[in-house]
Amino acid sequence: MPRYMLDTNMCIYLMKNQPEPVARRFAECYVGDVVISAVTYAELEYGVSVADDPEKERSHLAALVEDIPVAPFDRAAGRAYGPIRQATRESRKDHLDKLIAAHAVSLDAVLVTNNLKDFAKYPGLKTENWAVEPP
Repeated sequence: MPRYMLDTNMCIYLMKNQPEPVARRFAECYVGDVVISAVTYAELEYGVSVADDPEKERSHLAALVEDIPVAPFDRAAGRAYGPIRQATRESRKDHLDKLIAAHAVSLDAVLVTNNLKDFAKYPGLKTENWAVEPP
């Protein structure tokens, strides 16, 4: 089981090699510790398609997924989505965040994001921010 799931912003940081704390923290992980949700991968593919230089961004994304597996959004992730969506049913936005949060919960993985506030409302989700230096 993976220990960490990277949110979209962390993937972008790794593809751009900045900020440096993200790359350093990722380098401390072992193979198999980190995954990307299929939902995050879809967001990254969208970013490639709208980029000024899609070929360059495609090569960055390809390099990223060589190092970090893309976890399929499966039945367990779908099951975890129900309670997360119910707890935030008043919010009609952030649908992709809800899916990513559910996926992390289903894998019992810590979601690594630079948007801790955005994910604080999801029950059962553990989060970390690698973009800031630890205290």
